[in-house]
Amino acid sequence: MSSIQIARFIISFSWLYHGIFPKLVHIAPLEKAMTASIGLSNELSYLVTKFAGVGEVIFGVLFFILYRNKTMVLLNIIGLMGLLCFVAILQPQLLIEAFNPVTTNIALIGFSLILLVELKSELKKVKRKEKV
Repeated sequence: MSSIQIARFIISFSWLYHGIFPKLVHIAPLEKAMTASIGLSNELSYLVTKFAGVGEVIFGVLFFILYRNKTMVLLNIIGLMGLLCFVAILQPQLLIEAFNPVTTNIALIGFSLILLVELKSELKKVKRKEKV
């Protein structure tokens, strides 16, 4: 399996998993705490968390399909950085917990950068072949 496919599967899987399990199947206490820290009521916090889960699943599916699109990969990086900032501002104590967003998001951003480099390299190879 190529590094492009490995990055594609890991990034897509992460978005899908984080959308489905801690938000849609069962709202994890940390998810509830983050939305509650905005000052939302329990009902609105529940809806925002479910909506975020649906959004993450949709993004995971779109990323899986459109992983060769540079804009999609850049949106992934921006989204991961935004979510990391969101946690840093609203629940900074989570940044030092086990399996925290720092290690998760930085790793996924790294995979995204690898994906961008590999896709660029692949594109150069195709252009060289076209010239011959």
